[in-house]
Amino acid sequence: MEVWPGDAYPLGATYDGNGTNFALYSEVADSVTLCLFDEDGNEEQIRLSEVDGYVWHCYLPQVMPGQKYGFRVDGPNDPENGNRCNPNKLLLDPYAKAVAGEIDWDQALFGYNFGDENSRNDEDSAPHMMMGVVINPFFDWDGDRKPKTPYHQSVIYEAHVKGLTELHPDVPEEQRGTYAGVAHPSVIAHLQKLGITAIELMPVHQFVNDSTLQEKGLSNYWGYNTIGFFAPHNVYSATGDHGQQVQEFKAMVRALHLAGIEVILDVVYNHTAEGNHLGPTLSFRGIDNASYYRLVDDDKRYYMDYTGTGNSLNVGNPHSLQLIMDSLRYWVTEMHVDGFRFDLASTLAREFYDVDKLSTFFELVQQDPVVSQVKLIAEPWDIGPGGYQVGNFPPQWTEWNGKYRDTVRDFWRGEPSTLGEFASRITGSADLYESSARRPVASINFVTAHDGFTLHDLVSYNEKHNEANGEDNNDGESHNRSWNCGAEGPTDDPNVLSLRARQQRNFLATLLLSQGVPMIAHGDELGRTQEGNNNTYAQDSELSWINWDSMDTPLMEFTAAVNTLRAEHPTFRRRRFFDGRPVRRGEGEALPDIVWLTEDGTPMSPDDWDTPVSRSLGVFLNGQGIRGKDARGQRITDANFLLYFNAHDEAVKVTVPAKEYAPMWDVVIDTAGEYADADPVPADSQLSVAAKSMAVLRAHAEEEEHDHSVAASLAALAGSKAQQNPGTAE
Repeated sequence: MEVWPGDAYPLGATYDGNGTNFALYSEVADSVTLCLFDEDGNEEQIRLSEVDGYVWHCYLPQVMPGQKYGFRVDGPNDPENGNRCNPNKLLLDPYAKAVAGEIDWDQALFGYNFGDENSRNDEDSAPHMMMGVVINPFFDWDGDRKPKTPYHQSVIYEAHVKGLTELHPDVPEEQRGTYAGVAHPSVIAHLQKLGITAIELMPVHQFVNDSTLQEKGLSNYWGYNTIGFFAPHNVYSATGDHGQQVQEFKAMVRALHLAGIEVILDVVYNHTAEGNHLGPTLSFRGIDNASYYRLVDDDKRYYMDYTGTGNSLNVGNPHSLQLIMDSLRYWVTEMHVDGFRFDLASTLAREFYDVDKLSTFFELVQQDPVVSQVKLIAEPWDIGPGGYQVGNFPPQWTEWNGKYRDTVRDFWRGEPSTLGEFASRITGSADLYESSARRPVASINFVTAHDGFTLHDLVSYNEKHNEANGEDNNDGESHNRSWNCGAEGPTDDPNVLSLRARQQRNFLATLLLSQGVPMIAHGDELGRTQEGNNNTYAQDSELSWINWDSMDTPLMEFTAAVNTLRAEHPTFRRRRFFDGRPVRRGEGEALPDIVWLTEDGTPMSPDDWDTPVSRSLGVFLNGQGIRGKDARGQRITDANFLLYFNAHDEAVKVTVPAKEYAPMWDVVIDTAGEYADADPVPADSQLSVAAKSMAVLRAHAEEEEHDHSVAASLAALAGSKAQQNPGTAE
C-alpha cells in the first residue's frame, strides 16, 4: 500500500475526499503501527515513520470511509513508573469519529494475567476489540440553524436515547432505541407539546458495557463508561456502525433543530472505561498512560480516582486537555450540538488538590471561541476533597442545583423550618450565584434526574428498592427525601392515590414556575415508574424505559399547561434576581417586585420566617417589576401573580391581599383541582388552599370583545370616510 508522510494535525483519521490522514499522539512510544482490518478480520500493518512533536502520522491515498483501523504502540511497560505499553494490544484511536463492534471481555484485553496483577499478558487483543472507523465527514445540513434559545426561555428535558423511544408505539420497530427514533415526528411532537426547548441526552459518546454487569445479565444502561469521546455510540444506530451512526446522529440533530429544540450532550470527561489498574487496555492506557491519566504521585501503578470509577483524566497535561477541547469543538462545529452537561465537572478543575476556578480547563473554556458560546452545565460534585462544589463555577457556567432538589423535596413532604431556604431556591438561589456575577439562569432546577427516583416513585416510596441490580439493595442513595403518601409502593387506596397525583403536580408546577432553568426527567410528565429502583444504571429493560402505553395523560396535559403559562409570562423567567425594591406601576401605590405573604394577606415579617411549624407560603410577583429589557431594548411588563404553597396536612385559609395588588384574581393553576372554572376571586376575600397543594392566581383582566364581522368592517370604513370629509352630508 502506498504510504505518504501526511500531517501531524488533525489528530485521528481524517478523510479529505481523496484519502485519509492518520495521526496519533504518544510521547512515550518507541514505535507506532497503524492496523487496517477488512471485513474478515484480516490485518494489514503500516509502521508509522513520521513523528512531529510526539505525533505519529501518515497519509494513505487508498483508504476510504468505512475502513476499520486501530493502533499498536511499542514502548516501555513498567507500571511502577506509570508506563503500560504493549504492542500486542490493539488500541482504539482516542480521536476515532466512529466505532465498529463491541469488546467481548477476553483475557487478551488485559495487560496482565487474571489473578496476578504484576504479570504481563502478551495475547493479541485484536480479535476481541472494537475498532475505529474512517468516516465520511460530508453531510447535507440543509440550512440547519441552531435555535440558540436564551437560558431564561429554556426548558430542558433529560432523556435517554433508548429509554425514550424503545417502547414508543408510533416509532417503527427498527428505529426504536436509536437516534432515528429520537428524530421521529411523534417523539418530536411530544417534546413540542410539552414546550421543551432543549433535550439533554444521557451519554452518547462511545461507551463500554461492563463485564461484571454482563455476567449478571445486566447492562451499562446509563453509558457513563466512555471510551470514544468523538464517536456517537454505535448501538444507538438504526443504520449500521461503519460510519452510519455519524450520519444518523447528524440527521437527528437537524430534525430537532427544525423543531426549535436544542441538543445538549451529557459528557463524561472525568474518567474512561479503562477503569483502575486492574482494568483492560483499550486505548489511552496503552498509548501513553501517564499523559492521559492522573496517577498517584508516590505510586504510579495506581490512578487518582475522584469519580468512584477507577481513574481521572490528567487535565494537567496539555495533550489530555487538547483531547477534551478538540472533542467539545468537534461536537459543536461538526455535529451541531448546542451545549454540554459535564458529569462530575469538579474533577476537571482538580489540577492539584482543591477545585480551582482558575484551573487550566476553565481558562481554556473561557477563551475558546467555540466552546464558550454554547450552553455549559456542570454537575458540581465529585468524591474528591470538598466534593460538593455547587455555586463555585465561573461566570459562564450554569449548574445542576442539587440544593434546589433537596429543598423542594423537603418542603413538599412537610419538613419543618424549610420556608426560608425554599423561598431562596424558587427565586433563583441568589445566595449561590449572585456573588459570581451570575443570574438566576445559572441555576438548573430539577426535582428528579436519571440518578434517583422518578417523580412517580418519589411520592410512592419511602425506601429504595434496587433488588433488580443484584447488589442486595446496597446500591443507590438511601436518603432520598421521598414520601410514599401513606403506603409503600402500589396501592388501591383512593386517598393515597389522590395525594400522590397532587404531589406530582406540586413538584412539576413548582419546578416550572421557579426562577432559573427547569429540567424535567424523561417520563416524569407521564407518571413513569421504576418500581422503587432509584439507581437503574444497570437496567436496560422495561424497568427503565418509558412505557408509553400506560402513560398518565392528564398529568402530561397538566405539565404542558403549566409550561405554557411559563412561556407566556416573563414573570416566571426573569433574567435578574428580585431585589425587593418598590416599583412604580404608573398609577397608585408603589409595590416591590416581590412580596412574601402570610396567611392573612400581609407581608411577612422576619419572625414569620422563623416559625418552625409553618409549612405554607404566599408570594406576590409584580409583573411591572421585571428588571432588564427585552431583545429590542423595551421595558418588559406582565400580569401580576399570586402563588400559594401549602405543604400542611390540612387545608389553609388565606386572605387574598388588598386591592393595591389587584382588585380581582383568576385561579389559573390549582393542583388540588378545586377551583377549575371558578369565578374571579376579589381582593381581601378568603381562599381555601387544600392540603398539600399549590394555587397560582393571575390578576384579572377583562377580555376585550372583538367584532370581526363584515358589518363591523363597513361601519369602520364609513367612520373613516366621515372623518376625512367632515362637511359631507349623507
